Amino acid sequence: MAEEIRLNKFLSEAGVASRRGADKLIEEGRVEVDGKVAILGMTIASDVLVLVDKKPVTAKKEQIIVAFNKPRGIVCTASKKDPDNIYTVFRYPKLLKYVGRLDKQSRGLILFTDDGELAESISKAGNAHEKEYEVKTNRSVTDGELKLISEGPDIEIDGKVYQTRKCKVKRLAPNRFRIVLTQGFNRQIRRMCEAVGVKVADLRRIRVMNIKLNGLKEGAYRELGEEEKAELLRLVEKGR
Repeated sequence: MAEEIRLNKFLSEAGVASRRGADKLIEEGRVEVDGKVAILGMTIASDVLVLVDKKPVTAKKEQIIVAFNKPRGIVCTASKKDPDNIYTVFRYPKLLKYVGRLDKQSRGLILFTDDGELAESISKAGNAHEKEYEVKTNRSVTDGELKLISEGPDIEIDGKVYQTRKCKVKRLAPNRFRIVLTQGFNRQIRRMCEAVGVKVADLRRIRVMNIKLNGLKEGAYRELGEEEKAELLRLVEKGR
């Protein structure tokens, strides 16, 4: 008789989501087991066919890592209720989880993987992994304002004030600069700019740790090469 495992644990180990996230997928009716809609708390045998959003899921961790260039106007959500959800443009043949988020009006690099633990390690703010962005503002930014941004201004989120970390900032033009963050507050760069009196007109992420866009067209993806994947995993392990 095949050994049984709780379905949410199976989905978590397969890298689809955390156990809580897996329960949510099950509640939303997006998980099927051998052709039937799954229910919360169920256990499954290791030889059954599990589908999430009609795509097969296996427990084997292939550790696929894919770089994707998100266009503006796309939302980092898996909900099919949102017609602009990221999976409408990211059409990889296997179910992968996106790593971190970019807000709807931002564009650029997002990683996808089938390894839930890896995704969490990259996203976790405490691990201080670098993410680099190109920012265009609605007006010229003074040297003083750039300095204030680099020193980590306070930002307000839902009525609470948070201290941002010091960061690297490099001017590219009067109204353009690059910034390297090691945090991931919601709309952090936009809020940091607003804290010094400027607004973001365009925001593009160009690097996550050692992974760069490298000319990847908007809406396109590429699987990581072996060398860049190995370096990414080295940096993840170093940050733990």
